[in-house]
Amino acid sequence: MGKQKKRIGVLTGGGDCPGLNAVIRAVTKTANNECGMEVVGFFDGYDGLVQNRYENLDDEDVSGILTRGGTILGSSNRADPFNYPVLQGEEYVYIDRSNQCVRNFDALGLSALIAIGGDGTMAASGGLMDMGIPIVGVPKTIDNDLEGTDVTFGFDTALQTATDAIDRIHTTAQSHHRVMIIEVMGRYAGWLALGSGMAGGGDIILIPEFPYDISAVCDHIKLRNSRGKKFSIIVVGEGAKPVGGEMTVSRTVENSPDAIRLGGVSNRIAAQIEGLIEVECRVTILGHLLRGGSPTARDRMLATGFGVEAVRMVNRGETGRMVALRGNHMTSVPISEVAGKTRIVTPDHEWVQAVNSIGLSLGTPDGVDLKEYLETARHENESRAKRAAKQD
Repeated sequence: MGKQKKRIGVLTGGGDCPGLNAVIRAVTKTANNECGMEVVGFFDGYDGLVQNRYENLDDEDVSGILTRGGTILGSSNRADPFNYPVLQGEEYVYIDRSNQCVRNFDALGLSALIAIGGDGTMAASGGLMDMGIPIVGVPKTIDNDLEGTDVTFGFDTALQTATDAIDRIHTTAQSHHRVMIIEVMGRYAGWLALGSGMAGGGDIILIPEFPYDISAVCDHIKLRNSRGKKFSIIVVGEGAKPVGGEMTVSRTVENSPDAIRLGGVSNRIAAQIEGLIEVECRVTILGHLLRGGSPTARDRMLATGFGVEAVRMVNRGETGRMVALRGNHMTSVPISEVAGKTRIVTPDHEWVQAVNSIGLSLGTPDGVDLKEYLETARHENESRAKRAAKQD
């Protein structure tokens, strides 16, 4: 009787993202062809592991999916095994279903799980590892905000989509002499806004890490007008906020691990600008358009490389770690070091330095030292929080 093949699981957690199918394909093909492993794909992220919903994957199942956006396994950003939503009557209650994950994992005879996702998925993975499930993480998010890796797959595709949109908006901005404000996703990190603003020729880029001064924004618009530029392009990350102010929350979703839904800051900025200077503003919110579509060549290659390396790590017994790209080299980092953490833009990053060098505005007063400016903004926010606490 032959030796039983090793079995591994794979799931895609969090929001959808271009390149997920490329990872699933690479995991399945590498496991089958190089390592002699069987692959079990769980449906809808950790929900599939909780509910024991899965399918066996082979080369035929993943044939032709490389170019497709989304994920053939489905995804969920609400299925945290440690805080799992269960509808009781008309309300959701949250219970710990992590033990069920362990039981299902063991019953399927799996030797490891490959979890593809962002910070929330890695946080859940860290908890399950503590309970004995060997996991290898694969970093995924269009926001590029995951610690431990220089880049996540999905980011390049979203960056290209946002840049294409800014390119198209340029022509109507020039024709009508307007201020065009383009809002992009990114949550609490400004990588997508900063990158697309640079690549798309934005004039003002507002990101969550650097609270903006609306007077400085208006001054830059007026400066462009004085130089004969009768239009301006403002690229805004959805988490951008004014000095001393808060992020703009469009709504809250109670039955979600991340209840806050950002969005609409661009409308707020447009109203502020029109109230201060005589200029017409128009707003475009790209939203979930950035999540969809076929992945770029770079994302296909990165996702494939991540998937191959994840299986090889399982085969070498290197679990408890997340695949990462550092420079041009594939490596890995402990999942415990990245779980629940956000990689943000810093004042010394080369993209920020480039923006300053070519004369774009980050919504800060001209000539200001960014590090000092951010320190002042931090102190102001702390003071506001203390005053609010005393009033309560």
